[in-house]
Amino acid sequence: MSRALAKTLGYRALMIVITVTVAFWFTGDTGQALSIGLVANVVKTGTYYGYERLWDRISWGVHHETSE
Repeated sequence: MSRALAKTLGYRALMIVITVTVAFWFTGDTGQALSIGLVANVVKTGTYYGYERLWDRISWGVHHETSE
């Protein structure tokens, strides 16, 4: 497993724990908190992937090397 993948998975796990904890504080229900935490993070991960794919198509701010 690459370092970047390990960091990504570790970060996402941390974000799930934080989201579930905050959701539990608001709802007082473990099941709802888990649902909110998991759904929110799946949506955020998918949204970020789409956002990155969109930015892959935008050349603004990208330095392109020229061959001589």
